[in-house]
Amino acid sequence: MDSFISWIGGKKALRKKISAQFPPSYDRYIEVFGGAGWMLFAEERKVDLEVYNDIDGDLVNLFKCVKHHPDALQKELEWVHASRELFFDARQDIQGLTDIQRAARFYILIKCSFGTDLHSFGARKRDMEKAVRYLEDVSHRLRDVVVEHMDFERLLKVYDRPDALFYLDPPYFNAEKYYAAGFGTEDHMRLRDALDRIKGKFILSYNDCDEARELYKDFNIIETDRHDNLAAGVSRRRYHELIIKNY
Repeated sequence: MDSFISWIGGKKALRKKISAQFPPSYDRYIEVFGGAGWMLFAEERKVDLEVYNDIDGDLVNLFKCVKHHPDALQKELEWVHASRELFFDARQDIQGLTDIQRAARFYILIKCSFGTDLHSFGARKRDMEKAVRYLEDVSHRLRDVVVEHMDFERLLKVYDRPDALFYLDPPYFNAEKYYAAGFGTEDHMRLRDALDRIKGKFILSYNDCDEARELYKDFNIIETDRHDNLAAGVSRRRYHELIIKNY
């Protein structure tokens, strides 16, 4: 199934290529930088333990509300439509709101912003009624998924086992500024060092750049590409990415 949201760096275009690299068997699956969860939703439940994690508190709150309170969230979004006025209303201060109200406003920002930047209104047609109905299917998929809100290093320690599979889609090099939580050079190095210590398996997505190749030169690096979504026209240029594994 598809994710219910788009997100910066979402893996909709690469999910089949990434899934092809999954090992034949594993007992727990953990998405460390969850985002929109495209890989989680692309895979049918095959293991006893699935974990979705993200450092963005608004994103985690949205996933928790969809999982535990889909009816209440749908009720909050009942009369929402793609509107510039509603979009900018949703950007107002959210202090004092309930988790459901926060989630509803954040969902509006994701659905109605340009390129999921959460700041500028995307002047295009949106079937919000269909999007809200889809939350029922999403809630069912998330029913047994553990939703976490941790730093990646702590999460790796908590869930690491020899039979674990971690999928990681961190902020890309030179694109860190687009993420509210930030991600600096020291974080890229901290991630590499943490992955070097785990007992389980990992699959890691990165942009194809000298920094990523150098950091992970001792691991299995697979080259791939996709259409560059920011380039227009029939003959859109390709965007080169890396899939990195420790097996």
